[in-house]
Amino acid sequence: MLSGRIMGLDVGDRTIGVAVSDLMGITAQGVTTIRRESKKKDIEELKKLIKEHNVKYIVSGLPKNMNGTIGPQSEKVIKFCDILKEETGMEIDYWDERLTTVSAEKMLIDGDVSRKNRKKVIDKLAAVLILQNYLDFKKF
Repeated sequence: MLSGRIMGLDVGDRTIGVAVSDLMGITAQGVTTIRRESKKKDIEELKKLIKEHNVKYIVSGLPKNMNGTIGPQSEKVIKFCDILKEETGMEIDYWDERLTTVSAEKMLIDGDVSRKNRKKVIDKLAAVLILQNYLDFKKF
């Protein structure tokens, strides 16, 4: 396993949910939700978080269509991650994130979190789920 943390991203049009693993690569914790302003500012914010959390590797959710194909939203995520990879020199892996946001929403509803508060944390929680699923898969 890599030394250092793995960062999980849930890249959307308006926000980027961010999570990081523990040093052992066992658990994922939510870090923040970045409100998207411009690619340049978004990348700079991520670079700060990468440095702050000693991130060595990145996993981004890839929103595939239900039939497994890549659509326009996936293409946007890949383009963004290509820029991030170029700017940081880090490897970026993709994780199929179909229904991750739906799972995050269900968890928050089950936890009796108000709609207003759900909106604030859903992307961060989606990033946690993406990263945790990736970490669990990589153990085997």
